Amino acid sequence: MRGLQAEGGALIWREQPHVELAEGQVRVRVAAAGLNRADLLQKAGMYPPPPGVTQVLGLECAGEVVEICGAVRWQVGDRVCALLAGGGMAEEVVVDAGHLLPVPKGMSWAEAAAIPEVFSTAWLNVFELAAAKPGEKVLIHAGASGVGTAAIQLCKALGNPCWVTLGSQGKLDACLALGATGGLLRQAGIAGLASEGPFDVALDPVGATYAADHLDLLGVDARWVIIGLMGGREATLDLAKLLVKRIQLIGSTLRTRNADFKAGLLARMEQRLWPLFASGELKPLVAKTFGFDQAEEAFAELAADQIVGKVVLVR
Repeated sequence: MRGLQAEGGALIWREQPHVELAEGQVRVRVAAAGLNRADLLQKAGMYPPPPGVTQVLGLECAGEVVEICGAVRWQVGDRVCALLAGGGMAEEVVVDAGHLLPVPKGMSWAEAAAIPEVFSTAWLNVFELAAAKPGEKVLIHAGASGVGTAAIQLCKALGNPCWVTLGSQGKLDACLALGATGGLLRQAGIAGLASEGPFDVALDPVGATYAADHLDLLGVDARWVIIGLMGGREATLDLAKLLVKRIQLIGSTLRTRNADFKAGLLARMEQRLWPLFASGELKPLVAKTFGFDQAEEAFAELAADQIVGKVVLVR
């Protein structure tokens, strides 16, 4: 079984050791794998997998069950998508049964592979950790990204007006068409959104660059969730504003969560969100697909930051 690894900044297919299934695990033949910014960071040597996790890239995939072990809900032949800590960019992957979800009816492999990481990230951080209530205003940075487009759709479906920041008018137009209430080009400075606030929740993959502005844009009892550091890791904050407004500052990562947490998260998502995928209210946004033998081109496309939605590798 071959898997895609990063070595010295390059992508290399390597034979991987055969993994025997343990109780409660499933083997999936991979048909498609989604790319995420974490994969770019791992390729650059800046985001190693957690201890004990394979060096093979890929935090989400979709494919067919080919082997099971123990009493699990899945059967050989089931179409599934998987949330992973690594290993999705391979010919096959072994995964805990609780980290799989059924492919929504009528959905392609590429679309299914674009669901697990981004929708679980958006759902966890906006609606579980930040506990956004219907009607509360949500501020989404990098709105045209995979997580951003998932968060926009969730906000629209669940009754939360949302505003986005991003880098081009074309991306802004696409986000407005997807359901965003409004937005701003980041070149103008996000302080320009003050007239649209105050915001109740901020989903922030940027970090330092926008940090001080959040203290003015967010309202009383707001929740500010930092999920990435694209704009740097060190910032100076007026903590008095944080105290006066009772702003909750939440740091969040999903990849390093334990197996039980992820299984519970996916179970709640299936109950709440899968009917919305079935009805078409939610739909993964696949911007471009590449063959697995075009992985370098796919990573370059994601790094160029010109797309709206997801890049996916397909067989």
